Amino acid sequence: MRGDGELNKTNSGANTNTTQIILDIFVLVCAFGITFLIRGQRLDDQTQLRLEVLTGVFLLLYLLSNKEGYLYNVTMFYYLDRVHRKITKSFVVAMLVTGILLQFVAPGQEAREFFIIYLIMAYLLISIEMIFGKPLIRMLEEGRAPRTAYVGKKGEFNKFSYFLDKTSIPVKMVGYIAMKRDEYEADKEEYLGCLEELEQLIRENNLDQIYIIQKHGEELRFTQQYVDICIDMGVTVRLVVDFYKRRRAYSYVSTVGTYPVITYHTISLNTYEMAIKRLMDIIGGMVGILLFSPVMLVTAVAIKLDSPGSVIFKQTRVGQNGRNFKIYKFRSMYIDAEERKKELMAQNEIAGGVMFKMKDDPRITKVGRVIRKFSIDELPQFFNVVGGSMSLVGTRPPTLDEVEKYERKQWRRISIKPGITGMWQVNGRSKIDNFDDIVEMDVEYIDNWSLMSDIKIILKTFIVLLKHDDAY
Repeated sequence: MRGDGELNKTNSGANTNTTQIILDIFVLVCAFGITFLIRGQRLDDQTQLRLEVLTGVFLLLYLLSNKEGYLYNVTMFYYLDRVHRKITKSFVVAMLVTGILLQFVAPGQEAREFFIIYLIMAYLLISIEMIFGKPLIRMLEEGRAPRTAYVGKKGEFNKFSYFLDKTSIPVKMVGYIAMKRDEYEADKEEYLGCLEELEQLIRENNLDQIYIIQKHGEELRFTQQYVDICIDMGVTVRLVVDFYKRRRAYSYVSTVGTYPVITYHTISLNTYEMAIKRLMDIIGGMVGILLFSPVMLVTAVAIKLDSPGSVIFKQTRVGQNGRNFKIYKFRSMYIDAEERKKELMAQNEIAGGVMFKMKDDPRITKVGRVIRKFSIDELPQFFNVVGGSMSLVGTRPPTLDEVEKYERKQWRRISIKPGITGMWQVNGRSKIDNFDDIVEMDVEYIDNWSLMSDIKIILKTFIVLLKHDDAY
């Protein structure tokens, strides 16, 4: 019997598009050959050798960057705009690294001109390959595509077949197999046969693989016997799991040992992008502290002179997935503000009663009105950001009593770290008087999160602060 490690080796590279990798290598080698025909005669043997090595480094970096971007995964949807962005990113990464190495390996003018021409030729050929590569690969793999039958109704496979066609997964469709005999008897023209005849159908149609859409949990025992038949006959069987409606969730499949694991998620699980976001928070938080330290010092003195109480207001807020943390703000209210809040709830301007917001709030001090107008009261939150309890961009950090009133779907807005700024702050802020609208904006941010969206929100925040016409 094989051990788990040995068993998994048989699946190593199962989703890798080897033909695409070979084609990329061929294209970049051709680009070098064309460049050599144009400028190669001007190079001495030593420079030529160094450029060949440098081109090899460029090729390796380009392939590795493509692999990191899942361009060589057969399950990736092949949309030209998406592919173009990914190959351009890979090309730029390889170009920058090899461009720096060029200055040390082959610093001469002839070598630089040769390499520039090579880069132009390479990008031109890669762009042509991007357009015509997929049809060419399909043509090359047509004879090797596994003969495939789908188990189930044709309508059930329509959406799956559409998705499958967007990928580079090779499939030679043979026909459909009915789950039950009465389905087959009702429409023999649509089906090859019924599932109870599976062994015979595999023999008659020379099938290489079977797709079965697994709809309900009670079908597992029923399906197992046919999975066993395929395994006994050496035929690949693929279960398309459709147990749950994903709704707004993303999903991916991975393995733990020999167990397949389907992951459904709504927040980004991209570890390297989240690491970059955290790095942005640390750098941005430290820059914010240094940049605004004079403003914070003056504010602290003004608050102390204006009213009794501490300069810094510390309050327990709810962070990611319900974790509590202490938020830091400049005190903008009188020290009995929390006790007086209950008396003012009838004047709450946020519909639903989950959040509290009130124009001309009597609990706010004179200095408090000024620092709130310019959002100066939020500056100590840079310390929260550096500490890791908050992010530069996220959702508004709610209070404990607000979260107690959350409905199930509203809880999703705290599935990420809260932020100093966010969609709510740059899209109307205090003018928005419906909590559901705030939740909708937060969910939109979570569903469409990217590093670029964070940068855009930060830039919009500066514009909003300059206007300072809706902060209270």
